[in-house]
Amino acid sequence: MNKRQLQVFLAVAETGSFADAATLIHLSQPAVSLSIKGLEEDLGGALFVRSTRSLHLTQEGQALLPTARSLLAAWADAEHELKQRFKLNIGKLAIAVMPSLAASLLPSGLRIYRQRYPNIKVEVHDVLTDTVVEMVRSGHIEIGLSFLPKDTKELTVHTLFNDRFIAVVPKEHPLSQKQELTWQVLLRYDVISLQRPSSVRSMIEGALADADMEFNVAFDAHQLATVGRMVAEGLGVAVVPSLCHRQMLEQGAVCLPIKAPMICRDVAIITRAKVPLSVAAEAMVATLLETFAALP
Repeated sequence: MNKRQLQVFLAVAETGSFADAATLIHLSQPAVSLSIKGLEEDLGGALFVRSTRSLHLTQEGQALLPTARSLLAAWADAEHELKQRFKLNIGKLAIAVMPSLAASLLPSGLRIYRQRYPNIKVEVHDVLTDTVVEMVRSGHIEIGLSFLPKDTKELTVHTLFNDRFIAVVPKEHPLSQKQELTWQVLLRYDVISLQRPSSVRSMIEGALADADMEFNVAFDAHQLATVGRMVAEGLGVAVVPSLCHRQMLEQGAVCLPIKAPMICRDVAIITRAKVPLSVAAEAMVATLLETFAALP
């Protein structure tokens, strides 16, 4: 039993005539007869009682009638919904984003996406970088935005930009008037950092270990916004991705370049390799690539 057979069955049942049904659904009368015959053979019995002057549904045909109507209506609804999804008129999309990006540059891309596709609902998960990668690998979400993971196996990567880490100090701090800082100078003061297993913390500790320097943390916190506020209140200094530059300024801190060693990391869009994206996700990737390419 297929969609075409049900359409023919419904036309014959409603018109009471093979000839009228053929006209209604733009088929030849022999094609209508063959379709009904095939349906009856598939189901195992007669659906119509035929005579030279009349055509009536059997009891089994009467039983099939409401089901046929319901199935065809559901089919039409499904076709309409999918066509609307492919046209990006309806749909939803979930993305995972590391907090520093979610709170800084991502909203610009989301605004453009919303302007272009106002009926697509977007769910943003602002989670740690490692969690972003895990959510993409598991298929829980289609798109992740994070620092480029070391292991990109089974991932497709679109690099957006290279992010350089910066120092953050209180406004009244002795270092606030400097043009640039070194780690040796910065680490003389109490340090505030993200808690482990933050990728930001891991990158800083790894870079300093390679340079034979120790990263002694006086305070740690779970969110960069908390780190920024603690710095602004004079509790210490911090090192964060330059993605957080605006956020740190809004918290009341001062941002400065830091060198020797310079810590940089690519920020990228990641998706699962060999897994086709939904139309909504493809549009999001294209929008983000365009948006970040236009940023200074």
